[in-house]
Amino acid sequence: KAEYAAGVGAGCTGCRACQVACKQWNERAVRPSKLDGDFTNPKELSSDCYTHINFIEQEKNGQPVWSFVKRQCLHCKEPACVSVCPVGALQKTAEGPVSYNYDKCIGCRYCMVACPFYIPKYEWEKVLPWVQKCSFCAERMKDGLEPACVKVCPTDTMFHGDRKAVLAEAERRIKNDPRKYVPHIFGKDEAGGTAWIYISAVPFAELGFETKLPTRALPSFTWASLSTIPGKATALLAGLAAIAYFRNRGNSQEEE
Repeated sequence: KAEYAAGVGAGCTGCRACQVACKQWNERAVRPSKLDGDFTNPKELSSDCYTHINFIEQEKNGQPVWSFVKRQCLHCKEPACVSVCPVGALQKTAEGPVSYNYDKCIGCRYCMVACPFYIPKYEWEKVLPWVQKCSFCAERMKDGLEPACVKVCPTDTMFHGDRKAVLAEAERRIKNDPRKYVPHIFGKDEAGGTAWIYISAVPFAELGFETKLPTRALPSFTWASLSTIPGKATALLAGLAAIAYFRNRGNSQEEE
């Protein structure tokens, strides 16, 4: 099967049609009881906003310049979130999406710590919370459809297809318009490569992208650190228990 990807160019006008389409599709198809149809623009990604358009204002030659950046799960080729999930609630599919199984999740939130892009969000406001993030419209892909956000883009800023074809299109756009684009494709190599890639007219660091990520896939790094957390937590609890024991014992002796 082909490994699908999506690209984002520099033609975004900030219309947020992708954001609304994401909300509508997930409200209907993924978890009807979760998304409530509120289409106000939040400040950032959240547990009920899987796609968000950031408005970034800069000053160039004394004039304000606006950039619009689409944020969502990047669906890494080798996801750190998948590698640290102890129960397999997160899985990387052959087609590209990183899927999430609500029934398996135990709420440990390792995925939130491991993600280099700070994407997974937790339902802190819920009594029985889940982790939430973009699914890359995996259900639509199974039916041969584009992701909802790509489908509604009125400026063709986004493009979708086989990952090799998406990278080729990004390279073509940069080559054909070198004055418009910086000579870099974000997501081609970062963190071992991602399924969402970007080309930009503005240096990525100025748009808030993580520009110091290694090209090596992150699972080998993240699990080495995260695997020590249970041991450290156990040691901390044991230490606190010992302190409480000796403190209470001392108080008892004083009372006697």
